[in-house]
Amino acid sequence: MDTAEIRRRYLRFFGERGHTVVPSASLLLDDPNLLFVNAGMVPFKPYLLGQETPPYPRATSVQKCVRTGDIEEVGKTTRHGTFFQMNGNFSFGDYFKEQAIEYAWELITRPTGEGGFGLPESRIWVTVYHEDDEAADIWRHLIGLPEHRIVRRGMADNLWSMGVPGPCGPCSELYIDRGPEYGPEGGPEVDEDRYLEFWNLVFMQWVRGEGPAKEGYELLGDLPAKNIDTGMGLERMAALLQGVDNIYENDEIRPVLDRATELSGRSYGADHQTDVRLRVVADHVRSALMIVSDGISPSNEGRGYVLRRIIRRAVNQMRLLGVDEATMPALLPVSQSRMKLSYPELESDWQRISSVIYAEEETFLGTLKTGAQIFDLAATETSRSGGSVLPGTKAFQLHDTYGFPFDLTMEMAAERGLSVDEEGFRRLMAEQRTRAKQDAAARKTAHADLSAYRSVADTLGRSVEFTGYDEVESEGRVAGLLVGGEPVTSAREGDTVELVLDRTPFYAESGGQLADEGVVELANGARLVVHDVQSPLSGLIVHQAKVLEGEVVPGTVAQALVDVERRRAISRAHTATHMVHKAFREALGETAAQAGSENAPGRFRFDFTATGPVPESVLAEAEERVNDLLLADLPVTAEEMPLVDARQAGAMALFGERYPDVVRVISVGDWARELCGGTHAGRSGQLGVVKLLTESSVGAGIRRVEALVGADAYRFLAREHVLLGQLAEAVKARPEELPERVAGIIDRLRTAEKELERIRVQQVLAAAGQLAANPKDVFGVALVAHRVDGASAGDLRKLALDVRGRMPADRPAVVAVVGASGGRPSVVVAVNDEGRNWRLSAGALVRVAAGVLGGGGGGKDDVAQGGGTDPGKADEALREVEYAVGTRVTSS
Repeated sequence: MDTAEIRRRYLRFFGERGHTVVPSASLLLDDPNLLFVNAGMVPFKPYLLGQETPPYPRATSVQKCVRTGDIEEVGKTTRHGTFFQMNGNFSFGDYFKEQAIEYAWELITRPTGEGGFGLPESRIWVTVYHEDDEAADIWRHLIGLPEHRIVRRGMADNLWSMGVPGPCGPCSELYIDRGPEYGPEGGPEVDEDRYLEFWNLVFMQWVRGEGPAKEGYELLGDLPAKNIDTGMGLERMAALLQGVDNIYENDEIRPVLDRATELSGRSYGADHQTDVRLRVVADHVRSALMIVSDGISPSNEGRGYVLRRIIRRAVNQMRLLGVDEATMPALLPVSQSRMKLSYPELESDWQRISSVIYAEEETFLGTLKTGAQIFDLAATETSRSGGSVLPGTKAFQLHDTYGFPFDLTMEMAAERGLSVDEEGFRRLMAEQRTRAKQDAAARKTAHADLSAYRSVADTLGRSVEFTGYDEVESEGRVAGLLVGGEPVTSAREGDTVELVLDRTPFYAESGGQLADEGVVELANGARLVVHDVQSPLSGLIVHQAKVLEGEVVPGTVAQALVDVERRRAISRAHTATHMVHKAFREALGETAAQAGSENAPGRFRFDFTATGPVPESVLAEAEERVNDLLLADLPVTAEEMPLVDARQAGAMALFGERYPDVVRVISVGDWARELCGGTHAGRSGQLGVVKLLTESSVGAGIRRVEALVGADAYRFLAREHVLLGQLAEAVKARPEELPERVAGIIDRLRTAEKELERIRVQQVLAAAGQLAANPKDVFGVALVAHRVDGASAGDLRKLALDVRGRMPADRPAVVAVVGASGGRPSVVVAVNDEGRNWRLSAGALVRVAAGVLGGGGGGKDDVAQGGGTDPGKADEALREVEYAVGTRVTSS
């Protein structure tokens, strides 16, 4: 049974039993605790935690998940992957333990010909929380499982919580005995390789208190409503039903592994190290495919950094398998061909996905070359100092700063006869992980902060009515008041508050559109200025405001007045963003998909996917296209329709967004159509003019355009016109002649600069003959120590080499020259062959001089260069070089 069929059967089974089939959410959710969705329950967390009212009593889904906490262990075990899919069924105050257990047993033991998974009953074991007699009785008496295959385990294993105070509950895990070839008998407590867990049923019924994450905390009491949250690993179930040893050998992952063996000429199963590398490649290629499909691009922070690391680990593993050239073009299509059976968007968005991953591989291959050069310097320095161990700090720097894989560092060090301080490297990596975990732990309490908002929402009893699509002023009532995150009964002049109205025209920041500002006037004479609006819970709009006068009391009638000019300016910017998005897709193709935006008064920022810089001609074409359509004065309309109909009508959706069944579609005439909850201009002509200012990179595969709209664009163009006139007057040319005239001036300046450079070099080198003819004798060494004011580092190098070349070859010679340019000193030291025979090193001598100058330097034995910060110590630096030469010669 292939993986796609397992998925279909699971959803069909629960759908037929009254569960709403919920499509997988994006891997990216607005959750302060997570980079990626890492469990099937995450999209349902607001319902399970009681933060929001669920729209259905039962649900089922197959959720895309990514876990990266132990990415270094991927491939070493055969049970865990980076990307995985979690089958789940959920009950929100509906059925509980008995029904959940019955459903699970029915699905897994029902014959495959009848829509089940056909697992043999005699090989199934379960675990329960050691105090959960209810679950144990259901398994024993209702299901009929023998007592010895019902294992009671403690809090750490069978009591689920989020690791912080809040909902928790006992769980029951289902295992299958894979047979004696996988380990000793005795059940899950003895061997979890032989007894493989494949489904976890969580009975969420209690509230936990403070304490350690997994055990030792207090159970405070019962939840008001009991919930069910189950998770069946799709990959594990596929491995079981397909009769393979591990998840890497199922039908979605094994084809990539097989292609990697073909490319590398290696055999899977021949040795452990090769197997681990092949499994890492197969896992990471699929993971990268799915992460990029949800709109993430490689970068140096957050999710983008995780993606970059995954792609680079896959590339490096292929290199360690003996393949130095790009392999993603051969591996990625194999993964896509399997995964598109469950995720058809992988086919429609293939061009964008593949271009992002291929570009990152090419970038990393270049990084490997740069890293190899940096490694060579570190290894040479270690060898020259007499060491045989590359410091862990150097290995960590290569890994953390340059993305150079540690195992590659170890391999290259061995080739140079060096070992690596692995303990030091691991210690630094552990410190980095500890810092990351501490940051994550600090964020874990974020959901607790919503309790005050939840209380206000419960008191209101419904969603806040947003009237801002149709009006900018409306009457409502104060439904809630918070100060410092806590509900209060009143607030006075000078207080900073969070205000909730039962209806409001204020737009809460969302979808890249900045929040409205304005004032709220109460019937009792109180007045507040609103400086921000947020929506911490679905359906709740919170105004962040300051009380200007009077007393604010819940229940008071209020008049909410939006700053109209600001709203109009933001709305124009938002409509302009839609139009530029459409124009870019026309000019660059469907792969130019929006990847973020910010719509502010009179300006906007638009991020989109692209593999490289957008040519100036394309930017000009897109700008002209948009402004032509502004002149056409197209109507801008909003319409609500089912999501399916909106997609069929060609409405563009944004990566990472989860849309409801009924969506709002914004159309600019019949030209641009996009799903959007923001506010917009009434007609395109109201935008006036759109001016694109800059286009730049904000990460691998992501470009950013910044632009002005309306009066701001007009003022910018007016300033440009004045500057153009001033420039034309200065060079005595008509505006249309400026490019040619300015280019001519620049050419003449460059010619003059080259001539000045030639003259300066001649002047510097003119002294070379005299310097070479009059060296100072330092214990038999001919030393030239000279200071040249105003000379650049390049000038000094030319002078030092010229002087050295003029000195007798049969006498040891050292040339040291110091100069300063722009207030920063430079030093160059050159040593001839005979000097090196006397064990004199330019690299060692330049470090002496550069140290006096307040800096550092290095190089080879024959010539080296350095710099510093204190030009006033040039003469002292030369004296120290002379002393170092004498010391070296007399101590030999």
